[in-house]
Amino acid sequence: MIVLNGGSSSGKSGIARCLQAVLPDPWLTFGTDTLVDAMPAAMRASDAGIEFAPDGEVVVGPEFRTLEAAWIEGVAAMARAGARVIVDEVFLGGPASQQRWQKALDGVRVLWVGVRCESAAAAAREVARGDRVVGMAASQADLVHRGVFYDLEVDTTRSESMECARTIAAHVE
Repeated sequence: MIVLNGGSSSGKSGIARCLQAVLPDPWLTFGTDTLVDAMPAAMRASDAGIEFAPDGEVVVGPEFRTLEAAWIEGVAAMARAGARVIVDEVFLGGPASQQRWQKALDGVRVLWVGVRCESAAAAAREVARGDRVVGMAASQADLVHRGVFYDLEVDTTRSESMECARTIAAHVE
């Protein structure tokens, strides 16, 4: 299993797709966006769900956490069943977010990868994408890495997704 953690617009999804292309075996990719997209629209308009504030802050409630916990356990079960999995995550809670994954992945071999991107570069990508709340990338660029342990870090500020994927692939056993 490979867990990519980085802020919004840091390049995690692009790296995940490139990893699927360069790794010799088939790998499944799931991201936090997969989870959010699978939730009913009402969850995005509820204090109990997930809220994207106008300034880019992301606030999650108890119903979101319940579904997230089930999702994490499901992804871990796929890895235990033999699927190779790449997870594209945003550890908004820093070490607490990583600990939720570590607990679920106990006994699974995991490569923890920090995907860094300078705030200004991530913010420019965010604007170009047009599908994110402006401010999210800047607010998450450093926040998601505080207190998080990695086996490897890549920086997409000046490196392309394929270059980062090749660096990660060299560390996959």
